Amino acid sequence: MTSAIRQIPLDTAVHHHAHDFHQIVIGLRGQAEFEIEGLGGSISALSGCIVPANHVHYYAGTGDNHQLILDLPDNALSLTGHQHELVRLFDAPRFFDLDAPLERYLEFVVSELGQLSQQGRLSALQQERLATTLLGSLHARLTQEPAARGRHLDLAALDRFIDRHLGTNLRVADLAAEACLSEAHFNARFREQTGLSPWQYVLRRRLDTSERLLHESRLPLSEIAALTGFATQSAFSRAFRRTFGHPPSRVRSRPDQALTTRATS
Repeated sequence: MTSAIRQIPLDTAVHHHAHDFHQIVIGLRGQAEFEIEGLGGSISALSGCIVPANHVHYYAGTGDNHQLILDLPDNALSLTGHQHELVRLFDAPRFFDLDAPLERYLEFVVSELGQLSQQGRLSALQQERLATTLLGSLHARLTQEPAARGRHLDLAALDRFIDRHLGTNLRVADLAAEACLSEAHFNARFREQTGLSPWQYVLRRRLDTSERLLHESRLPLSEIAALTGFATQSAFSRAFRRTFGHPPSRVRSRPDQALTTRATS
């Protein structure tokens, strides 16, 4: 599979899936909501999100919306060879805003796609070239952000907030509001202080709580999934297996065996 760039509206009904390729979604018009394995955010014009491969995500457009979507397999030209470092963009889900230079490049990409499509000359190689420049620019901005400055976040207070809302659709905006910061400043400061994205941090607390419930209760797996914020039992099992190296059912079948070292994700 080669990279593919498309422009589509998102259905206003909620859908969910996971796929074996990475994806970047950038808003061109209107708004869309995404929840990527338990942490949500909004996309409007000139903002977007990164969806790593095999991550369950829920999404829905709002009203009249239009999105630019890049589908990127691991072996895409834009993620291999001299561009292999660009795959770091997909270490974790995240939401982002485009700065002025990227806004202008996005306008060029949309115009170029339109012209080449009308002329019947839009080849896979041309899409790879457009994707590579966009990925390289995002990589330069998102993986080399300057260290956040200012007061430290009160992680204990954030932990209490997360735990109170663990079974809900937590959004980055909710965490940022609790910390009295904008989403951009919160993201940068959170990464600088914890070394994790907000998504990674919340997912870890969801899984830690689910592990405790597996040991301390006889609740069915579906109920534990709901209590810890996973939309489905399969999404819970997938995240649990990816982190601990085995499914949650093994904890139930061998309750005397404590979980040991987490599997490398």
